[in-house]
Amino acid sequence: MMNLKELSIAVQQIAAEKGIPPEKVMGAIEAAIAAAYKKEYRKRSEVVRAKINARTGELKFWQVKTVVDPTQVRIVSEEEQLAEKEKEQKETRGGRGHERVKEEEEGLLPRYNPDRHIFLEEAKAIKPDAAIDEELEFPLEPHSDFGRIAAQTAKQVVLQNIRDAERASVQEEFADKQGEIVSGVIQRFERGNVYVDLGRAVGIMFRNESIPGEHYRVGERMRFYVLAVQSDVRHPGIVLSRATPLFVSKLFELEVPEIADKTVEIKQIAREAGSRTKIAVASKEEGVDPVGSAVGQRGTRVMAVTNELGNEKIDIIEWSEDPEKFIAHAISPAKAKLVEVLEHREARILVPEDQLSLAIGKGGQNVRLAAQLTGWKIDIRSQSNPEAAQEGGVAAVVEGKENVEE
Repeated sequence: MMNLKELSIAVQQIAAEKGIPPEKVMGAIEAAIAAAYKKEYRKRSEVVRAKINARTGELKFWQVKTVVDPTQVRIVSEEEQLAEKEKEQKETRGGRGHERVKEEEEGLLPRYNPDRHIFLEEAKAIKPDAAIDEELEFPLEPHSDFGRIAAQTAKQVVLQNIRDAERASVQEEFADKQGEIVSGVIQRFERGNVYVDLGRAVGIMFRNESIPGEHYRVGERMRFYVLAVQSDVRHPGIVLSRATPLFVSKLFELEVPEIADKTVEIKQIAREAGSRTKIAVASKEEGVDPVGSAVGQRGTRVMAVTNELGNEKIDIIEWSEDPEKFIAHAISPAKAKLVEVLEHREARILVPEDQLSLAIGKGGQNVRLAAQLTGWKIDIRSQSNPEAAQEGGVAAVVEGKENVEE
């Protein structure tokens, strides 16, 4: 008999610590007891389940068999089983066992195992309304004393099941936060990656998702964009970013009520993280200034975003369906005198001589971001000498760095 009072206290304590439902903890304990029972008293190939009576503390055990049709399984003779086992052992010694066996069995019906399966005709003799794929339970003799190895197996099973339940609970909690901003504390650094304490979980920001030149300190609280919440245990669960253009978009959504309520829409974003970002905004309501809404009174709203990004420069321009207008706005803060739209999504922009360096930007950054924002190849030239190409004045959309559309 189980001591139900002590068990209940332990279950509630573990559930509270791990943030998982008590029934999940109890299920993990029952699975562990079943594993120990099988290790001590049953065959390895059997499926055994255990149940703790919540009123009496009594333990019960069952062997589970799945109902199958003879045409759905592959029946292997004892001689074939022995031959396959010997072959598998040889290939395992050669380091290729699992892979070879998997290749050989690919496309074949599952092998019939009397410890796990029961034919439909036999099942109906026990339960007249038995159906294919139904699980039948056969009571087993109760035991409560297990050897050291079985107890160790039980411990491993319960720990693994609780870890799995905890991971599933965390993933469920953060699944709704994918594509959102979360706050976390820098925990540690490893091979250029930053690990962030998010409360119940630890997120990872890979080196290429951090802002170039930005310094992180252990214990510092920062905001991050949740790129992905992955369920595969072989990969990091919660992937964070501060370099994605979507991070800037979400920051504006937090700072600008008109963007949050969809009155103003961020149409496109082009970003070189840590240096400069260009955002194209449009209003869905007449009389609402999209650029003014995003900038805020005396620039307070855009300044709040800039401060979060370590003083990254942000150009906010008005989006337009007219390519000439949109391209002219895109080279802001420079002023275009003429935009000539050519074939193959190419455009030539003429600017005053004194605005040439501003339009091109340091290292061609301004024209490069304008090309990314608009999706057009842009060629900036001087109004006084339109035939001469300018050094760094031509930029096209780079594959893999397209503009981000909301």
